[in-house]
Amino acid sequence: MVALTAGCASEPKTVSVYHAGSLAQPFQAVEKNFEAANRNTDVQLEAAGSVDTIRKVTELGKQADVIGSADYRLIPQMMYPNYADWYIVFATNEIVLCYTDQSKYASEINADNWYEILQRPDVLWAFGSPNIDPCGYRTVMTIKLADLAYNKPVFNNLLAAHTAITQKEVNGSYLITTPENLNPDTKYVTIRDKSEDLVSMTIAGGIDYAFEYRSVAEQNKLKYVELPPSINLKDVRYEDTYAKVKVKISNGTTQTAAPIAYGITVPKNAVNKDLGIKYVEQVINENGQKIFRDMGQPPTVPALGSGAIPEQLKKYVEMID
Repeated sequence: MVALTAGCASEPKTVSVYHAGSLAQPFQAVEKNFEAANRNTDVQLEAAGSVDTIRKVTELGKQADVIGSADYRLIPQMMYPNYADWYIVFATNEIVLCYTDQSKYASEINADNWYEILQRPDVLWAFGSPNIDPCGYRTVMTIKLADLAYNKPVFNNLLAAHTAITQKEVNGSYLITTPENLNPDTKYVTIRDKSEDLVSMTIAGGIDYAFEYRSVAEQNKLKYVELPPSINLKDVRYEDTYAKVKVKISNGTTQTAAPIAYGITVPKNAVNKDLGIKYVEQVINENGQKIFRDMGQPPTVPALGSGAIPEQLKKYVEMID
């Protein structure tokens, strides 16, 4: 009797991709391109805040074939030298304030008065946890930068008055500390582990406003206030202004405000390292660039590379060190 399994295809190889929540939709599109180009593969995407995404590998002993971070700097900070020795910067973004037609004062809010609207006692606003999610600590940076841009106590009114987040001035710069217990006054402000979790809450009317990446707002068809370039962390012309603000998060690392830049790498302990490199190629090649461009997340062209970049990726990359 011939075995029924004879001639059957082998099990597909799994490619594990751990990534920032704001990469979910573009990475799903990249997954389709990758699986079409690499037969008998199964890409498995797992989203979380970027800090937690990296901790899965460095602290929890999990094995990923690709790491995608919303802040490229977390890769050398948290993964070098034991878990990675290269990264590629491949996309940018900006911070916006999202809302819907049902949000209170939706017809009034704009780039000049948003911080006044958020202070109103009947408005509930939200952001991601700065201790877990780069969008969270970037929101804190944006709010502090608004102090400088508007010459108003925006940080004190929005954060210091309603959370355990504190600030101090050091030689013309500002050091903000986000303790493990953020202790938000939930009548005014909501904090979630991933800023993307706030999308459904905004759409459902559970909150009025949420700070998000522009790409997340556009992908989910949310309205948003486009913030001035001096505070939205998009414009390299304001790099010196951004750098005046630093945030010390609960794991002890200090993040300096800078133009938003996403990073990607293949961990040293990846099970399917070659496939991980091929996935990165699908992110940074022309097809990948189009996906990110179409989803409101401008690609960095050429991508910027640091460290021991794999040979097959070098043609896409301009080395920055």
